[in-house]
Amino acid sequence: MADDKSLVGGAFLITESTPEQVFCPEDLSEEHRMIRDAARDFVSKRVAPQIEALELLDPERMMALFKEAGELGLLSTDVPEAYGGMGLDKVSSTVVAEAMSGSGSFSVVYAAHTGIGTLPIVYYGTEEQKAKYLPKLASGEWCAAYCLTEADAGSDALNARTTARLSEDGRSYIINGEKIFISNAGWASSFIVYAKVDGEHFTGFIVEKDYPGVSTGKEEKKMGVKGSSTRPVIFEDAVVPVENVLHTIGKGHQIAFNVLNIGRWKLGAVSSGGCKACVQEAVAYANKRIQFGQPISSFGMIQTKLADMTIRAYVNESVMYRLAGIFDARMKGLDKTDGVAHAKAIEEYAAECSISKVYGSESADFCVDQLVQIHGGYGFIAEYTAERLYRDARINRIWEGTNEINRMLVPGTLMRRAMQGRLDLLNAAQAVAGELMSYSPLSVQLPDTPLAMQQHMLSMSKKLTLMIAGVAVQKFGFELSKEQEVLAALADMCIEVFAMESALLRTLKLIEKRGEEKCAGQLDAMRCYVDDCIPKMERWAKTVATYCERGDMLRTQLAGIKKFMRYQPIDSIAAKRRLAKLVCERENYPF
Repeated sequence: MADDKSLVGGAFLITESTPEQVFCPEDLSEEHRMIRDAARDFVSKRVAPQIEALELLDPERMMALFKEAGELGLLSTDVPEAYGGMGLDKVSSTVVAEAMSGSGSFSVVYAAHTGIGTLPIVYYGTEEQKAKYLPKLASGEWCAAYCLTEADAGSDALNARTTARLSEDGRSYIINGEKIFISNAGWASSFIVYAKVDGEHFTGFIVEKDYPGVSTGKEEKKMGVKGSSTRPVIFEDAVVPVENVLHTIGKGHQIAFNVLNIGRWKLGAVSSGGCKACVQEAVAYANKRIQFGQPISSFGMIQTKLADMTIRAYVNESVMYRLAGIFDARMKGLDKTDGVAHAKAIEEYAAECSISKVYGSESADFCVDQLVQIHGGYGFIAEYTAERLYRDARINRIWEGTNEINRMLVPGTLMRRAMQGRLDLLNAAQAVAGELMSYSPLSVQLPDTPLAMQQHMLSMSKKLTLMIAGVAVQKFGFELSKEQEVLAALADMCIEVFAMESALLRTLKLIEKRGEEKCAGQLDAMRCYVDDCIPKMERWAKTVATYCERGDMLRTQLAGIKKFMRYQPIDSIAAKRRLAKLVCERENYPF
Protein backbone atom coordinates (compact mmCIF):
# COMPACT_ATOMS: atom_id res chain seq x y z
CA MET A 1 0.00 0.00 0.00
CA ALA A 2 2.83 2.43 0.73
CA ASP A 3 3.76 2.49 -2.98
CA ASP A 4 0.17 3.11 -4.06
CA LYS A 5 0.05 6.38 -6.03
CA SER A 6 -3.28 7.16 -4.37
CA LEU A 7 -1.36 7.49 -1.09
CA VAL A 8 0.70 10.45 -2.30
CA GLY A 9 -0.55 13.73 -0.90
CA GLY A 10 -2.30 15.80 -3.58
CA ALA A 11 -2.46 12.85 -5.99
CA PHE A 12 -6.25 13.15 -6.15
CA LEU A 13 -5.76 15.88 -8.79
CA ILE A 14 -3.70 13.79 -11.19
CA THR A 15 -4.74 10.18 -10.62
CA GLU A 16 -7.95 8.24 -11.03
CA SER A 17 -8.79 6.38 -7.83
CA THR A 18 -11.10 3.38 -7.67
CA PRO A 19 -13.92 2.68 -5.18
CA GLU A 20 -11.82 -0.06 -3.58
CA GLN A 21 -9.15 2.50 -2.66
CA VAL A 22 -11.40 4.62 -0.44
CA PHE A 23 -12.53 3.91 3.08
CA CYS A 24 -16.11 4.89 3.86
CA PRO A 25 -18.39 4.64 6.91
CA GLU A 26 -19.96 1.46 5.58
CA ASP A 27 -16.54 -0.21 5.94
CA LEU A 28 -16.43 0.18 9.71
CA SER A 29 -15.38 -3.00 11.49
CA GLU A 30 -17.26 -4.45 14.42
CA GLU A 31 -14.66 -2.93 16.74
CA HIS A 32 -15.13 0.48 15.14
CA ARG A 33 -18.89 0.22 15.64
CA MET A 34 -18.46 -0.75 19.28
CA ILE A 35 -16.21 2.25 19.88
CA ARG A 36 -18.68 4.50 18.08
CA ASP A 37 -21.60 3.18 20.10
CA ALA A 38 -19.71 3.64 23.37
CA ALA A 39 -18.92 7.25 22.44
CA ARG A 40 -22.51 7.92 21.38
CA ASP A 41 -23.86 6.41 24.59
CA PHE A 42 -21.55 8.58 26.67
CA VAL A 43 -22.64 11.71 24.84
CA SER A 44 -26.37 10.95 24.83
CA LYS A 45 -26.66 9.58 28.36
CA ARG A 46 -24.04 11.53 30.29
CA VAL A 47 -23.26 14.78 28.46
CA ALA A 48 -26.44 15.77 26.60
CA PRO A 49 -28.64 15.88 29.74
CA GLN A 50 -26.17 18.31 31.29
CA ILE A 51 -25.53 20.62 28.33
CA GLU A 52 -27.57 23.52 29.74
CA ALA A 53 -25.70 23.34 33.04
CA LEU A 54 -22.36 23.06 31.24
CA GLU A 55 -23.15 26.23 29.26
CA LEU A 56 -22.90 28.14 32.56
CA LEU A 57 -19.18 27.31 32.64
CA ASP A 58 -19.22 24.78 35.45
CA PRO A 59 -15.65 23.46 35.80
CA GLU A 60 -16.46 20.74 38.34
CA ARG A 61 -19.24 19.29 36.20
CA MET A 62 -17.13 19.53 33.04
CA MET A 63 -14.07 17.91 34.59
CA ALA A 64 -16.14 15.11 36.09
CA LEU A 65 -17.43 14.27 32.62
CA PHE A 66 -13.94 14.65 31.22
CA LYS A 67 -12.61 12.05 33.65
CA GLU A 68 -15.49 9.72 32.79
CA ALA A 69 -14.51 10.00 29.15
CA GLY A 70 -10.95 9.11 30.13
CA GLU A 71 -12.11 6.05 32.05
CA LEU A 72 -14.01 4.89 28.96
CA GLY A 73 -10.90 5.27 26.80
CA LEU A 74 -12.38 8.09 24.72
CA LEU A 75 -9.41 10.37 25.38
CA SER A 76 -6.73 7.85 24.50
CA THR A 77 -7.42 6.54 20.99
CA ASP A 78 -4.29 8.26 19.62
CA VAL A 79 -2.02 7.46 22.58
CA PRO A 80 0.14 4.31 22.19
CA GLU A 81 -0.62 1.42 24.54
CA ALA A 82 2.92 1.64 25.90
CA TYR A 83 1.96 4.95 27.53
CA GLY A 84 -1.47 4.08 28.85
CA GLY A 85 -3.48 4.67 25.70
CA MET A 86 -5.46 2.47 23.35
CA GLY A 87 -3.21 2.97 20.32
CA LEU A 88 -6.09 2.75 17.85
CA ASP A 89 -6.25 3.68 14.19
CA LYS A 90 -7.43 7.00 12.80
CA VAL A 91 -10.81 5.57 11.80
CA SER A 92 -11.43 4.91 15.50
CA SER A 93 -10.49 8.51 16.25
CA THR A 94 -12.96 9.61 13.58
CA VAL A 95 -15.93 7.74 15.02
CA VAL A 96 -15.24 9.18 18.48
CA ALA A 97 -14.80 12.71 17.12
CA GLU A 98 -18.07 12.43 15.18
CA ALA A 99 -19.90 11.27 18.29
CA MET A 100 -18.55 14.21 20.29
CA SER A 101 -20.29 16.66 17.95
CA GLY A 102 -23.46 16.20 20.00
CA SER A 103 -21.80 17.18 23.28
CA GLY A 104 -21.87 20.96 22.92
CA SER A 105 -19.00 22.70 24.68
CA PHE A 106 -17.65 19.37 25.89
CA SER A 107 -16.55 18.69 22.32
CA VAL A 108 -14.18 21.67 22.55
CA VAL A 109 -12.59 20.31 25.73
CA TYR A 110 -12.27 16.88 24.12
CA ALA A 111 -10.86 18.12 20.80
CA ALA A 112 -8.32 20.54 22.28
CA HIS A 113 -7.13 17.91 24.75
CA THR A 114 -6.90 14.84 22.50
CA GLY A 115 -5.58 16.72 19.49
CA ILE A 116 -3.33 19.73 19.83
CA GLY A 117 -2.91 19.30 23.59
CA THR A 118 -1.73 15.67 23.62
CA LEU A 119 -0.42 14.83 20.15
CA PRO A 120 2.69 17.06 20.34
CA ILE A 121 3.94 14.77 23.12
CA VAL A 122 2.80 11.62 21.30
CA TYR A 123 4.67 12.65 18.15
CA TYR A 124 7.65 14.61 19.42
CA GLY A 125 8.13 13.81 23.11
CA THR A 126 11.15 12.00 24.49
CA GLU A 127 10.64 8.62 26.11
CA GLU A 128 10.80 10.29 29.51
CA GLN A 129 8.26 12.94 28.52
CA LYS A 130 5.88 10.35 27.11
CA ALA A 131 6.15 8.16 30.20
CA LYS A 132 5.57 11.11 32.52
CA TYR A 133 2.69 12.89 30.78
CA LEU A 134 0.80 10.59 28.41
CA PRO A 135 -0.70 8.22 31.01
CA LYS A 136 -2.19 11.19 32.87
CA LEU A 137 -3.52 12.73 29.67
CA ALA A 138 -4.90 9.43 28.36
CA SER A 139 -6.79 8.68 31.56
CA GLY A 140 -8.27 12.14 32.01
CA GLU A 141 -6.35 12.75 35.23
CA TRP A 142 -4.84 15.76 33.50
CA CYS A 143 -6.39 18.07 30.93
CA ALA A 144 -4.18 19.60 28.22
CA ALA A 145 -4.08 22.93 26.38
CA TYR A 146 -2.15 24.34 23.44
CA CYS A 147 -0.58 27.82 23.62
CA LEU A 148 0.31 29.24 20.22
CA THR A 149 -1.79 32.33 19.51
CA GLU A 150 -0.67 35.78 20.64
CA ALA A 151 -2.11 39.26 20.21
CA ASP A 152 0.28 39.94 17.32
CA ALA A 153 0.71 36.34 16.17
CA GLY A 154 -2.54 34.71 15.10
CA SER A 155 -2.30 33.23 11.62
CA ASP A 156 1.30 34.48 11.53
CA ALA A 157 2.34 32.10 14.32
CA LEU A 158 6.08 32.48 13.76
CA ASN A 159 5.78 36.16 14.68
CA ALA A 160 5.44 35.10 18.33
CA ARG A 161 6.98 37.42 20.91
CA THR A 162 7.00 35.01 23.85
CA THR A 163 10.65 34.41 24.72
CA ALA A 164 12.69 31.77 26.53
CA ARG A 165 16.23 32.13 27.87
CA LEU A 166 18.41 29.59 29.59
CA SER A 167 18.86 30.17 33.31
CA GLU A 168 22.31 30.90 34.68
CA ASP A 169 22.59 27.42 36.18
CA GLY A 170 21.57 25.84 32.86
CA ARG A 171 18.81 23.80 34.47
CA SER A 172 15.75 25.77 33.33
CA TYR A 173 14.34 28.01 30.65
CA ILE A 174 12.80 31.29 31.79
CA ILE A 175 9.73 32.07 29.68
CA ASN A 176 8.06 35.47 29.35
CA GLY A 177 5.04 36.38 27.28
CA GLU A 178 1.29 35.94 26.95
CA LYS A 179 -0.85 33.62 24.86
CA ILE A 180 -4.48 34.41 24.11
CA PHE A 181 -7.69 32.53 23.26
CA ILE A 182 -6.38 29.31 24.82
CA SER A 183 -8.98 26.54 24.95
CA ASN A 184 -9.00 24.56 28.23
CA ALA A 185 -6.77 27.19 29.86
CA GLY A 186 -8.87 27.42 33.02
CA TRP A 187 -8.62 23.75 33.91
CA ALA A 188 -5.55 22.48 32.08
CA SER A 189 -2.72 20.83 34.01
CA SER A 190 -0.29 20.95 31.10
CA PHE A 191 0.31 23.40 28.28
CA ILE A 192 2.14 23.00 24.99
CA VAL A 193 3.83 26.39 24.76
CA TYR A 194 5.78 27.97 21.91
CA ALA A 195 8.46 30.54 22.62
CA LYS A 196 11.55 31.90 20.91
CA VAL A 197 14.74 30.84 22.62
CA ASP A 198 16.96 33.92 22.91
CA GLY A 199 14.24 35.76 21.00
CA GLU A 200 15.09 33.90 17.81
CA HIS A 201 14.66 30.10 17.81
CA PHE A 202 10.97 29.08 17.73
CA THR A 203 10.68 26.17 20.16
CA GLY A 204 8.04 24.01 21.86
CA PHE A 205 7.90 23.38 25.61
CA ILE A 206 5.78 21.27 27.94
CA VAL A 207 4.71 23.58 30.77
CA GLU A 208 2.84 22.50 33.87
CA LYS A 209 0.27 24.84 35.39
CA ASP A 210 2.01 24.79 38.80
CA TYR A 211 5.40 25.91 37.53
CA PRO A 212 6.47 29.24 39.07
CA GLY A 213 5.44 32.21 36.94
CA VAL A 214 2.54 30.50 35.14
CA SER A 215 -0.94 32.00 35.49
CA THR A 216 -4.16 32.50 33.55
CA GLY A 217 -6.29 35.57 32.97
CA LYS A 218 -10.06 35.97 33.11
CA GLU A 219 -12.44 33.83 31.11
CA GLU A 220 -13.34 35.31 27.73
CA LYS A 221 -17.02 35.98 27.08
CA LYS A 222 -17.69 34.20 23.82
CA MET A 223 -20.37 34.06 21.13
CA GLY A 224 -20.65 30.28 21.42
CA VAL A 225 -19.20 27.17 23.07
CA LYS A 226 -19.80 29.04 26.32
CA GLY A 227 -19.22 26.02 28.51
CA SER A 228 -15.58 25.71 27.43
CA SER A 229 -12.74 27.56 29.12
CA THR A 230 -10.99 30.21 27.02
CA ARG A 231 -8.42 32.39 28.76
CA PRO A 232 -5.08 34.06 28.22
CA VAL A 233 -2.11 32.18 29.66
CA ILE A 234 0.57 34.41 31.14
CA PHE A 235 4.26 33.64 31.66
CA GLU A 236 6.17 35.96 33.98
CA ASP A 237 9.67 34.59 34.43
CA ALA A 238 8.09 31.14 34.29
CA VAL A 239 10.59 28.45 35.23
CA VAL A 240 10.49 25.40 32.93
CA PRO A 241 12.99 22.53 33.31
CA VAL A 242 15.32 22.03 30.35
CA GLU A 243 14.08 18.45 30.04
CA ASN A 244 10.69 19.89 29.05
CA VAL A 245 11.93 21.21 25.73
CA LEU A 246 9.78 19.46 23.15
CA HIS A 247 11.61 18.04 20.13
CA THR A 248 14.55 20.32 19.23
CA ILE A 249 15.49 23.93 19.87
CA GLY A 250 14.45 25.99 16.86
CA LYS A 251 12.20 23.25 15.44
CA GLY A 252 8.96 24.28 17.10
CA HIS A 253 7.39 25.06 13.73
CA GLN A 254 7.57 21.35 12.85
CA ILE A 255 5.50 20.50 15.92
CA ALA A 256 3.05 23.37 15.49
CA PHE A 257 2.28 22.85 11.83
CA ASN A 258 2.22 19.04 11.83
CA VAL A 259 -0.03 18.85 14.88
CA LEU A 260 -2.34 21.44 13.35
CA ASN A 261 -2.74 19.13 10.34
CA ILE A 262 -4.35 16.44 12.47
CA GLY A 263 -6.29 19.10 14.40
CA ARG A 264 -7.79 20.35 11.15
CA TRP A 265 -8.84 16.89 10.08
CA LYS A 266 -10.33 16.17 13.51
CA LEU A 267 -12.28 19.41 13.37
CA GLY A 268 -13.69 18.25 10.06
CA ALA A 269 -14.68 14.95 11.67
CA VAL A 270 -16.50 16.72 14.50
CA SER A 271 -18.21 18.91 11.89
CA SER A 272 -19.35 15.79 10.07
CA GLY A 273 -21.25 14.64 13.13
CA GLY A 274 -22.63 18.15 13.50
CA CYS A 275 -24.04 18.14 9.97
CA LYS A 276 -25.88 14.87 10.58
CA ALA A 277 -27.19 16.12 13.92
CA CYS A 278 -28.58 19.21 12.16
CA VAL A 279 -30.43 17.02 9.66
CA GLN A 280 -31.99 15.04 12.50
CA GLU A 281 -32.96 18.17 14.44
CA ALA A 282 -34.36 19.88 11.33
CA VAL A 283 -36.50 17.01 10.07
CA ALA A 284 -37.88 16.26 13.53
CA TYR A 285 -39.05 19.86 13.80
CA ALA A 286 -40.29 20.08 10.19
CA ASN A 287 -42.39 16.93 10.56
CA LYS A 288 -44.21 18.17 13.66
CA ARG A 289 -44.53 21.86 12.81
CA ILE A 290 -48.00 22.35 11.29
CA GLN A 291 -48.78 25.33 9.06
CA PHE A 292 -51.77 25.76 6.77
CA GLY A 293 -53.03 22.40 7.99
CA GLN A 294 -49.97 20.32 7.08
CA PRO A 295 -46.41 19.72 8.31
CA ILE A 296 -43.91 22.15 6.85
CA SER A 297 -41.85 19.17 5.72
CA SER A 298 -44.40 18.80 2.92
CA PHE A 299 -43.51 22.22 1.49
CA GLY A 300 -41.16 22.30 -1.49
CA MET A 301 -38.71 24.87 -0.20
CA ILE A 302 -38.39 23.10 3.15
CA GLN A 303 -37.83 19.82 1.31
CA THR A 304 -35.06 21.47 -0.70
CA LYS A 305 -33.38 22.58 2.52
CA LEU A 306 -33.63 19.11 4.05
CA ALA A 307 -32.22 17.56 0.88
CA ASP A 308 -29.38 20.07 0.61
CA MET A 309 -28.42 19.54 4.26
CA THR A 310 -28.42 15.77 3.75
CA ILE A 311 -26.29 16.03 0.62
CA ARG A 312 -23.68 18.18 2.38
CA ALA A 313 -23.65 15.81 5.36
CA TYR A 314 -23.16 12.82 3.05
CA VAL A 315 -20.31 14.41 1.11
CA ASN A 316 -18.64 15.75 4.26
CA GLU A 317 -18.80 12.32 5.89
CA SER A 318 -17.28 10.80 2.75
CA VAL A 319 -14.36 13.24 2.84
CA MET A 320 -13.56 12.60 6.51
CA TYR A 321 -13.61 8.82 6.37
CA ARG A 322 -11.67 8.72 3.11
CA LEU A 323 -8.92 10.76 4.72
CA ALA A 324 -8.95 8.61 7.86
CA GLY A 325 -8.53 5.54 5.67
CA ILE A 326 -5.65 7.19 3.81
CA PHE A 327 -3.92 7.96 7.11
CA ASP A 328 -4.26 4.38 8.28
CA ALA A 329 -2.99 2.96 4.98
CA ARG A 330 0.00 5.31 5.06
CA MET A 331 0.81 4.42 8.67
CA LYS A 332 0.41 0.69 8.23
CA GLY A 333 3.53 -1.05 9.47
CA LEU A 334 4.93 1.96 11.33
CA ASP A 335 6.16 1.47 14.89
CA LYS A 336 3.34 2.81 17.06
CA THR A 337 5.84 4.38 19.44
CA ASP A 338 7.65 6.24 16.62
CA GLY A 339 5.77 9.51 16.85
CA VAL A 340 7.95 11.42 14.38
CA ALA A 341 7.24 8.83 11.69
CA HIS A 342 3.51 9.16 12.31
CA ALA A 343 3.70 12.96 12.17
CA LYS A 344 5.58 12.71 8.87
CA ALA A 345 2.93 10.37 7.48
CA ILE A 346 0.21 12.87 8.36
CA GLU A 347 2.24 15.78 6.95
CA GLU A 348 2.06 14.08 3.56
CA TYR A 349 -1.62 15.08 3.52
CA ALA A 350 -1.32 18.66 4.76
CA ALA A 351 -3.38 19.91 1.81
CA GLU A 352 -6.10 17.30 2.36
CA CYS A 353 -6.22 18.22 6.07
CA SER A 354 -6.82 21.84 5.14
CA ILE A 355 -9.49 20.70 2.69
CA SER A 356 -11.26 18.69 5.38
CA LYS A 357 -11.16 21.65 7.79
CA VAL A 358 -12.56 24.13 5.28
CA TYR A 359 -15.12 21.76 3.81
CA GLY A 360 -16.24 20.41 7.18
CA SER A 361 -16.59 23.77 8.92
CA GLU A 362 -18.41 25.38 6.01
CA SER A 363 -20.71 22.39 5.59
CA ALA A 364 -21.58 22.62 9.29
CA ASP A 365 -22.23 26.35 8.94
CA PHE A 366 -24.47 25.70 5.97
CA CYS A 367 -26.43 23.07 7.87
CA VAL A 368 -26.91 25.10 11.05
CA ASP A 369 -28.03 28.09 9.03
CA GLN A 370 -30.66 25.98 7.27
CA LEU A 371 -31.64 24.48 10.62
CA VAL A 372 -32.37 27.90 12.09
CA GLN A 373 -34.29 28.92 8.96
CA ILE A 374 -36.47 25.81 9.09
CA HIS A 375 -37.28 26.65 12.71
CA GLY A 376 -38.26 30.16 11.72
CA GLY A 377 -38.65 32.47 14.71
CA TYR A 378 -38.13 29.58 17.10
CA GLY A 379 -34.64 29.12 15.70
CA PHE A 380 -33.76 32.53 17.14
CA ILE A 381 -34.90 31.58 20.63
CA ALA A 382 -32.34 30.23 23.11
CA GLU A 383 -34.82 27.64 24.38
CA TYR A 384 -34.35 25.75 21.11
CA THR A 385 -31.24 23.73 20.31
CA ALA A 386 -30.93 25.37 16.88
CA GLU A 387 -29.90 28.68 18.45
CA ARG A 388 -26.99 27.18 20.39
CA LEU A 389 -25.83 25.05 17.47
CA TYR A 390 -25.77 28.15 15.27
CA ARG A 391 -23.58 30.08 17.71
CA ASP A 392 -21.32 27.14 18.50
CA ALA A 393 -20.57 26.35 14.85
CA ARG A 394 -19.22 29.78 13.96
CA ILE A 395 -15.84 29.33 15.64
CA ASN A 396 -14.97 26.36 13.41
CA ARG A 397 -14.07 28.62 10.48
CA ILE A 398 -11.61 30.53 12.69
CA TRP A 399 -9.58 28.20 14.88
CA GLU A 400 -7.04 25.62 13.68
CA GLY A 401 -6.06 28.27 11.12
CA THR A 402 -8.76 30.46 9.59
CA ASN A 403 -10.41 29.13 6.46
CA GLU A 404 -8.69 31.91 4.54
CA ILE A 405 -5.28 30.69 5.71
CA ASN A 406 -6.22 27.10 4.92
CA ARG A 407 -7.33 28.13 1.43
CA MET A 408 -3.90 29.66 0.92
CA LEU A 409 -2.29 26.45 2.14
CA VAL A 410 -4.06 24.09 -0.26
CA PRO A 411 -2.66 25.33 -3.59
CA GLY A 412 0.51 26.60 -1.90
CA THR A 413 1.34 23.15 -0.54
CA LEU A 414 0.58 21.41 -3.83
CA MET A 415 2.61 23.90 -5.88
CA ARG A 416 5.57 23.64 -3.51
CA ARG A 417 5.53 19.85 -3.77
CA ALA A 418 5.40 20.09 -7.54
CA MET A 419 8.52 22.27 -7.46
CA GLN A 420 10.21 19.72 -5.16
CA GLY A 421 9.41 16.87 -7.52
CA ARG A 422 7.15 15.19 -4.96
CA LEU A 423 3.99 15.65 -7.06
CA ASP A 424 3.93 15.62 -10.87
CA LEU A 425 1.50 18.51 -11.27
CA LEU A 426 3.51 20.37 -13.91
CA ASN A 427 3.55 17.54 -16.45
CA ALA A 428 -0.13 16.86 -15.75
CA ALA A 429 -1.00 20.52 -16.38
CA GLN A 430 1.01 20.54 -19.61
CA ALA A 431 -0.75 17.37 -20.77
CA VAL A 432 -4.13 18.99 -20.18
CA ALA A 433 -3.08 22.10 -22.11
CA GLY A 434 -2.09 19.87 -25.03
CA GLU A 435 -5.31 17.88 -24.83
CA LEU A 436 -7.45 21.00 -24.84
CA MET A 437 -6.91 21.77 -28.54
CA SER A 438 -8.09 18.35 -29.73
CA TYR A 439 -10.76 17.64 -27.13
CA SER A 440 -14.37 17.65 -28.33
CA PRO A 441 -17.18 17.12 -25.81
CA LEU A 442 -19.47 15.99 -28.65
CA SER A 443 -17.29 12.93 -29.24
CA VAL A 444 -17.57 11.67 -25.67
CA GLN A 445 -19.48 8.39 -25.39
CA LEU A 446 -20.40 7.56 -21.81
CA PRO A 447 -21.16 4.03 -20.61
CA ASP A 448 -24.68 3.19 -19.50
CA THR A 449 -23.78 2.93 -15.83
CA PRO A 450 -24.93 4.77 -12.71
CA LEU A 451 -23.17 8.11 -12.25
CA ALA A 452 -21.31 7.84 -15.58
CA MET A 453 -21.97 11.52 -16.32
CA GLN A 454 -20.93 12.53 -12.82
CA GLN A 455 -17.69 10.55 -13.10
CA HIS A 456 -17.00 12.20 -16.43
CA MET A 457 -17.59 15.66 -14.98
CA LEU A 458 -15.28 14.85 -12.08
CA SER A 459 -12.57 13.99 -14.61
CA MET A 460 -13.26 17.22 -16.48
CA SER A 461 -13.15 19.17 -13.22
CA LYS A 462 -9.68 17.78 -12.49
CA LYS A 463 -8.52 18.79 -15.97
CA LEU A 464 -10.03 22.24 -15.55
CA THR A 465 -8.30 22.72 -12.19
CA LEU A 466 -4.95 21.72 -13.67
CA MET A 467 -5.51 23.97 -16.66
CA ILE A 468 -6.34 27.02 -14.56
CA ALA A 469 -3.50 26.33 -12.14
CA GLY A 470 -1.17 26.23 -15.15
CA VAL A 471 -2.51 29.56 -16.38
CA ALA A 472 -1.92 31.13 -12.95
CA VAL A 473 1.60 29.72 -12.60
CA GLN A 474 2.54 30.83 -16.09
CA LYS A 475 1.24 34.33 -15.39
CA PHE A 476 2.70 34.91 -11.92
CA GLY A 477 5.43 32.32 -11.33
CA PHE A 478 6.83 32.59 -7.81
CA GLU A 479 4.76 35.75 -7.28
CA LEU A 480 1.60 33.64 -7.24
CA SER A 481 1.84 33.46 -3.43
CA LYS A 482 0.88 37.16 -3.35
CA GLU A 483 -2.30 36.66 -5.41
CA GLN A 484 -4.68 35.64 -2.66
CA GLU A 485 -7.87 35.85 -4.72
CA VAL A 486 -6.38 33.52 -7.33
CA LEU A 487 -5.18 31.09 -4.66
CA ALA A 488 -8.65 31.13 -3.07
CA ALA A 489 -10.31 30.21 -6.37
CA LEU A 490 -7.77 27.43 -7.00
CA ALA A 491 -8.30 26.17 -3.46
CA ASP A 492 -12.07 26.06 -3.94
CA MET A 493 -11.60 24.06 -7.13
CA CYS A 494 -9.30 21.59 -5.36
CA ILE A 495 -11.71 21.30 -2.43
CA GLU A 496 -14.67 20.51 -4.65
CA VAL A 497 -12.69 17.97 -6.69
CA PHE A 498 -11.67 16.11 -3.54
CA ALA A 499 -15.21 16.29 -2.14
CA MET A 500 -16.87 15.16 -5.37
CA GLU A 501 -14.45 12.29 -5.81
CA SER A 502 -14.72 11.12 -2.19
CA ALA A 503 -18.51 10.89 -2.32
CA LEU A 504 -18.65 9.50 -5.85
CA LEU A 505 -16.23 6.68 -5.06
CA ARG A 506 -18.12 5.92 -1.86
CA THR A 507 -21.41 5.75 -3.77
CA LEU A 508 -19.97 3.51 -6.48
CA LYS A 509 -18.56 1.23 -3.79
CA LEU A 510 -22.01 1.01 -2.19
CA ILE A 511 -23.66 0.21 -5.50
CA GLU A 512 -21.18 -2.63 -6.05
CA LYS A 513 -22.08 -4.07 -2.64
CA ARG A 514 -25.82 -3.40 -2.42
CA GLY A 515 -27.06 -2.83 -5.94
CA GLU A 516 -28.44 0.29 -7.57
CA GLU A 517 -31.98 -0.02 -6.18
CA LYS A 518 -30.86 0.03 -2.54
CA CYS A 519 -28.68 3.08 -3.17
CA ALA A 520 -31.35 5.30 -4.72
CA GLY A 521 -30.93 7.99 -2.07
CA GLN A 522 -27.15 8.12 -2.43
CA LEU A 523 -27.50 8.29 -6.21
CA ASP A 524 -29.87 11.25 -5.96
CA ALA A 525 -27.51 12.94 -3.51
CA MET A 526 -24.51 12.57 -5.82
CA ARG A 527 -26.33 13.62 -8.97
CA CYS A 528 -27.58 16.74 -7.22
CA TYR A 529 -24.20 17.52 -5.71
CA VAL A 530 -22.33 17.35 -9.01
CA ASP A 531 -25.14 19.32 -10.63
CA ASP A 532 -24.52 22.12 -8.10
CA CYS A 533 -20.71 21.89 -8.37
CA ILE A 534 -20.26 22.29 -12.12
CA PRO A 535 -21.46 25.92 -12.36
CA LYS A 536 -19.22 26.81 -9.42
CA MET A 537 -16.19 25.16 -10.99
CA GLU A 538 -16.85 27.06 -14.21
CA ARG A 539 -17.26 30.37 -12.37
CA TRP A 540 -14.01 29.98 -10.40
CA ALA A 541 -12.12 29.06 -13.57
CA LYS A 542 -13.48 32.08 -15.44
CA THR A 543 -12.61 34.35 -12.51
CA VAL A 544 -8.95 33.31 -12.65
CA ALA A 545 -8.75 33.27 -16.46
CA THR A 546 -10.17 36.77 -16.86
CA TYR A 547 -7.69 38.08 -14.29
CA CYS A 548 -4.69 36.36 -15.86
CA GLU A 549 -5.33 36.72 -19.59
CA ARG A 550 -6.42 39.29 -22.16
CA GLY A 551 -7.49 39.36 -25.82
CA ASP A 552 -7.14 36.24 -27.94
CA MET A 553 -5.51 34.26 -25.16
CA LEU A 554 -8.45 34.96 -22.84
CA ARG A 555 -10.91 33.91 -25.54
CA THR A 556 -8.96 30.68 -25.98
CA GLN A 557 -9.02 29.98 -22.25
CA LEU A 558 -12.75 30.71 -21.97
CA ALA A 559 -13.42 28.39 -24.91
CA GLY A 560 -11.42 25.70 -23.12
CA ILE A 561 -13.41 26.18 -19.93
CA LYS A 562 -16.64 25.86 -21.91
CA LYS A 563 -15.39 22.64 -23.51
CA PHE A 564 -14.46 20.99 -20.23
CA MET A 565 -17.65 22.06 -18.47
CA ARG A 566 -20.13 21.07 -21.16
CA TYR A 567 -22.84 19.37 -19.11
CA GLN A 568 -26.51 18.37 -19.29
CA PRO A 569 -28.18 19.37 -15.98
CA ILE A 570 -30.34 16.84 -14.16
CA ASP A 571 -33.88 17.31 -12.86
CA SER A 572 -32.67 18.39 -9.43
CA ILE A 573 -36.12 19.39 -8.14
CA ALA A 574 -37.47 15.85 -8.52
CA ALA A 575 -34.28 14.30 -7.14
CA LYS A 576 -34.30 16.53 -4.06
CA ARG A 577 -37.97 15.81 -3.45
CA ARG A 578 -37.22 12.10 -3.44
CA LEU A 579 -34.31 12.60 -1.08
CA ALA A 580 -36.36 14.80 1.25
CA LYS A 581 -39.11 12.16 1.29
CA LEU A 582 -36.55 9.59 2.43
CA VAL A 583 -35.29 11.92 5.18
CA CYS A 584 -38.83 12.70 6.38
CA GLU A 585 -39.85 9.06 6.45
CA ARG A 586 -36.84 8.07 8.55
CA GLU A 587 -36.88 11.34 10.51
CA ASN A 588 -33.10 11.26 10.60
CA TYR A 589 -30.00 11.48 8.46
CA PRO A 590 -30.78 8.52 6.17
CA PHE A 591 -27.33 7.18 5.26
